[in-house]
Amino acid sequence: MRVAMFGYQTWGHRTLRALIDAGHDVALVVTHPKSDHAYEKIWSDSVADLAEANGIRALLRQRPDDAELLAELKEADLDLIVANNWRTWLPPEIFEMPRHGTLNVHDSLLPAYAGFSPLIWALINGEPEVGVTAHMMDADLDAGDIVLQRSVQVGPKDTTTDLFHRTVDLIAPITTDAIELIAKGNFTPVKQDRSKASFFHKRALQDSLIDWTWPADEIERLVRAQSDPYPNAFTYHRGKQLRVVRSSVSAGLYGGTPGRIFIREGEGVVIVAGPEARRGRSHGLVIERVRTEDGTELAATDYFRTMGGYLTTRP
Repeated sequence: MRVAMFGYQTWGHRTLRALIDAGHDVALVVTHPKSDHAYEKIWSDSVADLAEANGIRALLRQRPDDAELLAELKEADLDLIVANNWRTWLPPEIFEMPRHGTLNVHDSLLPAYAGFSPLIWALINGEPEVGVTAHMMDADLDAGDIVLQRSVQVGPKDTTTDLFHRTVDLIAPITTDAIELIAKGNFTPVKQDRSKASFFHKRALQDSLIDWTWPADEIERLVRAQSDPYPNAFTYHRGKQLRVVRSSVSAGLYGGTPGRIFIREGEGVVIVAGPEARRGRSHGLVIERVRTEDGTELAATDYFRTMGGYLTTRP
């Protein structure tokens, strides 16, 4: 097929690589300029560099709203546009232009977790599986009819980094298989059940701040969701930011005020947690490894030399 590709970071890079390896005629690539945003510096394989290395014209755009881009897409006489991790809305005059429309590849099991950072949000929420969906783009973000969908299980100790590597490996096969179905025309896309839809915003620093009134198991998932190289889950201790690198849920039940640095257990230090912590029937969060403001990583038992005091949500 003659295609154009809209994409960014490693997700877009894997998609373009799949198109090239499958022998499709890639007429044009559109990608975003490099960004200093904390989340956009992670998994940042360059789509533009891959296009250039393969003799494909690449345009850098924040938004696809200029006459030059529209003219080039029309002149390309496309069968299909393929998009993955394109960060801004594509207007109908673009996504409806090719003969077969636009195929979007999204790293969630749509209709759930449309929008941004789906793996992080899914892990925080304790989902049993995550995956990748190839769907036909329409006017609503990540809401078009599904062509293919594939999933992977989430284990009890998995981090977002683990899930990234498993799901990014699904991009090439789901892209090429979905295009083959579209080319043959012998399939019926499945409409999304909008009653099951959810839509999530981009992550920001505030979203990694630990709320000690959350149950300990939810905080533990937040820590795994913000695994390296993502900005870690953090709290404040004695006015300074303290990142939590590794944690677990306590074996014992502990009572008191959420955020209290309480007692050693196993390989770490228990922090009282949960909305019902005052009743003494809640598990705490065992912090096992921390990272200080200067980047020093320590065992929690080395950092917390004495018990007492509080971890807080403000300096």
